[in-house]
Amino acid sequence: MARYTGADCRLCRREGSKLFLKGDRCYSEKCALERRPYAPGQAGQHRVRETEYRLQLREKQKTKRIYGMMEKQFHHYYEMANRQKGVTGENLLRILESRLDNVVYRLGFAKSRDEARQTVRHNHITVNGKKVNIPSYRVKPGDVVAVAPKAKDLLPIKSALISSERTEVPSWLEVDIEKLQGSVLQLPTRDQIDLDIQEQLIVELYSK
Repeated sequence: MARYTGADCRLCRREGSKLFLKGDRCYSEKCALERRPYAPGQAGQHRVRETEYRLQLREKQKTKRIYGMMEKQFHHYYEMANRQKGVTGENLLRILESRLDNVVYRLGFAKSRDEARQTVRHNHITVNGKKVNIPSYRVKPGDVVAVAPKAKDLLPIKSALISSERTEVPSWLEVDIEKLQGSVLQLPTRDQIDLDIQEQLIVELYSK
């Protein structure tokens, strides 16, 4: 499976905003964007002419990188969202948010979506009592997502729970820290997704 293997902090600098790909590092003075707030590469500090296409492309790239996926999979989600009833951009974000790796991150069981993806792949997460090791698995209202019994004492998960105190669990989820499990109350509406994404720009780009 294709995946990005470069430096995560480089992606934040490329998009000019924090994508929170490195967990605690993003909140510290070690954040690369804080130290070098310009795009990477020799031409990183040169002025770039803003065009409609560039704005649309950058918004798509930023969203892809936040959720950690490649173009083929992201475009597949767009096509899926376009076939659904309602606003395509909002449908797209709802699909992305309902991925299991994102839900594990949102519940505070991992410091980043990348770490959540690894946690899922290593069979450390259950859905409704059954182990699921597919990060792209889409949860449904009523699902119970929990840390597997044998994984409850793992240091990365304990560390993530301490770090998660800085962020609130979104209102479409409910978490029980003592039991290390969370429930999906509903799929999120646009106002419940706290990301600075202009999804309409992505729709306009793919609609061309």
